[in-house]
Amino acid sequence: MRDIATSGLVADFLFGFGALFAIINPYGLAFIFLDKTRGLSEDERASLALRVAGYAFVVLLVSLFLGSQILNFFGVTIPALRIAGGLVVAATGWSMLHAPSGPAGPHEVSSPDHATMKRMAFFPLTIPLTTGPGTIATAIAIGISRTSSLDAMFQSSIVSLLVAFAVTAAIYHAYRKSSAMARLFGEEGTSVVTKLSAFLLLCVGVQIILTGVSEVARSILESVSRAIQ
Repeated sequence: MRDIATSGLVADFLFGFGALFAIINPYGLAFIFLDKTRGLSEDERASLALRVAGYAFVVLLVSLFLGSQILNFFGVTIPALRIAGGLVVAATGWSMLHAPSGPAGPHEVSSPDHATMKRMAFFPLTIPLTTGPGTIATAIAIGISRTSSLDAMFQSSIVSLLVAFAVTAAIYHAYRKSSAMARLFGEEGTSVVTKLSAFLLLCVGVQIILTGVSEVARSILESVSRAIQ
């Protein structure tokens, strides 16, 4: 019985980690993080990566344990969260896609500075860039799936905590090593990967919007169908 319970916990961990890791894609976002922090030194970028990872950890915990209650309290639906967040994600991808590429000029090296980037650590670097509406909705869905049994709820809470920690560690490692990955790819390769990541970010934002719109449309059609019947 203990082996079955352990295998179930491992399966829950792998499911939660796999779902959140896939939707966040921290190593793909690392190039966008690097592009946003071009004017920072290695130590400043590492400090900012730790700050973003810390914020992401809090967002994941809140989404996993209190997400549905918070949304219900403010009367915000998951489709509204998807549409609003998708708009911000798409706007970020669009602006980065059309940003000038190439080496930074003398005035661009010191701008933005570390203090400015620290103020941007939560928004937009953590929300919606890292832990966006798709991540929050996924975490809420994982949190809702907890059973009502006290023992099972305790175990699933531990698993959720471990999932949040593991995903956060991956985010920190990816962002912390973003400049090293850029050196590995070279200047031209980094520019290509950054543009591809920006385009994928734009696509992700549009997909999130379409998902939210389709959910709203489905609920309207169901309401109209019930009214007709």
